[in-house]
Amino acid sequence: MVAIEINNLVKTYKTGTKAVKGVDLTVAQGDFFALLGANGAGKTTIISILIGLVNKTSGTVKIFGHDIDREFDQAKRLMGVVPQEFNFNMFERVGDIVTIQAGFFGIDRTNALKSSEEVLKKVGLWEKRTAMARTLSGGMKRRLMIARALVHKPRMLILDEPTAGVDVQLRFGMWDYLRELNSQGVTVLLTTHYLEEVQQMCRNAAIIKEGEIVRLDSVRNLNKLIKQETYVIAVKKMQPLSGIESYHPVVVDEHTFEVNLNRDEQLNDLLIKLMEHGFDITDVHPKEQRLEKLFLSLL
Repeated sequence: MVAIEINNLVKTYKTGTKAVKGVDLTVAQGDFFALLGANGAGKTTIISILIGLVNKTSGTVKIFGHDIDREFDQAKRLMGVVPQEFNFNMFERVGDIVTIQAGFFGIDRTNALKSSEEVLKKVGLWEKRTAMARTLSGGMKRRLMIARALVHKPRMLILDEPTAGVDVQLRFGMWDYLRELNSQGVTVLLTTHYLEEVQQMCRNAAIIKEGEIVRLDSVRNLNKLIKQETYVIAVKKMQPLSGIESYHPVVVDEHTFEVNLNRDEQLNDLLIKLMEHGFDITDVHPKEQRLEKLFLSLL
C-alpha cells in the first residue's frame, strides 16, 4: 500500500501567492522520506494540507488510500504530527499532555495511560511525567512533541523540522529513535533544510523549490550532487585542532571555527572525533545554505 499519494496538488492563497504548483508525489508505506527545501519553498504548506490545517485549491491527496476530502477522519487517525512550533500548554504536566492527546483519538483513559507511559519511556521523558512542560529544555520539549504524536500508534509520523533547538547529543538519540520506529514499519515523512539529517536517516527525498518538485530521487543519488560543504562549529572553549587537519579547520574566533567536509565524509564522524578531543559543542550549522548549491546544480 502507498502511504501518501498526491496528484496535481495546487495551493493558491487569497493574496494570489501560489505556494504549491501542481505537485505529484508518492511515498511508499514503510519509507523514510524527506521533503527538502529552503524556507518558503512549500514544504510546510504540503504538510499542512496533509494534516488538514490548510485547504488545498485543487488536486487529490490520499493517506493510505483514504481521500482527505471524503475520509479525513480515517486519514487523520493514521498520522502523528510533530510541527515546527511548540503548540502544547506550557502549564500542563508532561504526562497529562500525552494522555489527553490519546483521548482525542477515542482511546479510553486506562489504555491512554498505558500508551502514554510507553512512549514517554521511549523518548526518555518518563521521569519528567509530573513536571510542568514549561520547565523542560528545548530538546525535551521536542521529544514531548514526538511522544504526543505517537501516543495513538499512528502508521505514519510527520515531522516538520524536528531537530530545531535540539543539541548535538540529543539529536543523535532522536535519530536513533526515529530509525527504530521506521524499522518497526512506521512510515516517516521528514521536512528539513539540513541535508545531513536526510543523509543520516532517509532513503528517498523530494527537493522542492518555489512550490515545485525539482528533483525526486534516492538520497544516495542526491548525495552525489554535492562535492563539499563548509560547516561552522561553535564550542564553549577552543581546544587544539590537531587531529582534524584533514578537515582544513579555520579559526573564526575564540569559540568558533570552520571545517570542510567532502562528499564521502560524514558530519557525525567529525562531531564524534571533536567530542573525543574534549570539545563541548554548542552549535553546528552549514556556513552557506546547502540547498541553494544543490538547486544551482539542478537548474
